[in-house]
Order: sequence, then structure tokens, then C-alpha cells
Amino acid sequence: MFEGDLPKGASTQKQNTGRHPGRDEDNVKTAEKPGTLVDRTLACRFEMKYLISEAQAEGITQFIKPYLQLDRYCKLQRGGVYPIVSLYLDSPDLRLCKESMTGQKNRFKLRIRGYTDEPDYPRFFEIKRRLNNIIIKSRARIMDRDVRALLAGLSLPPQDYTTDENAINQFQLYMKSVNAGPIVLIRYMRQAFEDDSENRVRVTFDRKLCFNVTNKPEVTLDSPGWQRHSLTIGGVILEIKFTARYPAWLSRMVAFFGLRQQSISKYATSIEQSCRLGFCAPYVRW
Repeated sequence: MFEGDLPKGASTQKQNTGRHPGRDEDNVKTAEKPGTLVDRTLACRFEMKYLISEAQAEGITQFIKPYLQLDRYCKLQRGGVYPIVSLYLDSPDLRLCKESMTGQKNRFKLRIRGYTDEPDYPRFFEIKRRLNNIIIKSRARIMDRDVRALLAGLSLPPQDYTTDENAINQFQLYMKSVNAGPIVLIRYMRQAFEDDSENRVRVTFDRKLCFNVTNKPEVTLDSPGWQRHSLTIGGVILEIKFTARYPAWLSRMVAFFGLRQQSISKYATSIEQSCRLGFCAPYVRW
């Protein structure tokens, strides 16, 4: 799909925007019972990705400001951006990577996401599924100290769960189905804009993409071995996300800046680049 084309199933409507950024990144925290927080992701959404220049990023940032505002986490940062690090899991023969690289319509990814190295902050176990052009995400909130045990297939004592236990069980089931283990860490800096409407439009700019091949069950921003990814050397990854309606102003923006939608997998391209550079990731064959 190019320029103003939409994912199948999305509709075009004018969108009413809100002005209150009170949501976690792709996630809403809701108290289910005393002492327990359940992380709920958007159940279903569309994603559109573009590789753009810094000049385009500056123009698009100015274009979207009447419609969206910085999310609350960007507002808390001095530079208006925050770091994201994800530990991706895959089978020994990189089955999930191959499915992404060959464009399989129905596929999934397994990752553990963090935003800081501070041990008292949670990590998030995520399953990201693609069904044709629709993205379905599930997310479980876990403390850093429990990551290693859960990746080993163990269960936690009931009192140690800070999230829905069923979400963790599902993650472990997906792991077991492909014999998945840690493969690579991926890190970048994100600038995010969003509204607080029912359609939940979100526009993000990702810069300084790096990867770090590893088999350790650790989600860390600051560790040796990081390599700069070629995608964001002089470029920016733009993502547009919405749940159902494609706002008319977004269509005008895409047309005005001549944007071309692309399939961009931070995980698959990082593995591909690590293989070309001769690092320890297995060679990708299919």
C-alpha cells in the first residue's frame, strides 16, 4: 500500500480529539483487586509504518500538533523523548524472524519491554500478533526480579503476580510452542503524540535504533555490545496507530508529505544486519 491507502478493514472519518494524555504507552493500568494491577493493551489496532528523513519528521511534528499532544511520558522527560528496550525471543532456527521477513500474514512476536534499568520498575511481557493487517497485543506487567524465572518456564507464587496470571501463562505457552529463548535486545528513543479519544490515534517517531545480540534473560538499556542500526542513521521510523477510523487529517498529512508505507520490523532487520556484520546470531535461511 502506498501514500493514502488504508489497511483493509479501516474506515475514514473525521476524528474528535481529546487533550488529556493520561494513558500508559499502548497500555492502561486498571486496579482489579487490592494490591493487583492489570495491564490492558489495546485489544486490536491498525499500524502504518514509514521511514522518513529528519526534515520530514520536523514538518510532520508541526502538522500533527493541532490534533495530538505529547504523551505524558514524553512530557516528563527533559528532551521530550524516552528510551525503550525490548528483549526479543525466538526459536533456535529463528522461526518468528523468518515469518516476518517472508511476510507471513498470520504471525506473532514475543518480547519483554522495559523503559529503565531501575530494578524497582516493571517489565512487560508482550505477545504481538498480526492477523492479516490487524495488530492484536497482549501485555503482562512483571517485576524485573521475576523475568529470569518466568523465561525458564517457572510459575510465581500467587502473591508475587502484579498482573493477570493468565496473560503470563499465555506468554509461556507461546514460548513453549516454538521453544523460544532470548535472541536480541533492541533499543531506541521514542517521541510519542496521542489523543485521548475513543479511536486512540497515536503517532510515534523512533530514533537511534540499536541492537545487541544476546542469550541472557535480561532486559537492560545499559550493557556492552550495542550496535547502531542502519535504518535510523539519518532517518526516523514513523508509526501511525489507530483502532478503527482513519482520520481525514491523517490522510491529508500522508498525501502532503508524500509518505510511502513500508513493512518495517525492528526485530527482523536487526537480526538480518547482525548476520551481515558477523555477530553471533544464527544465519537466517528459508
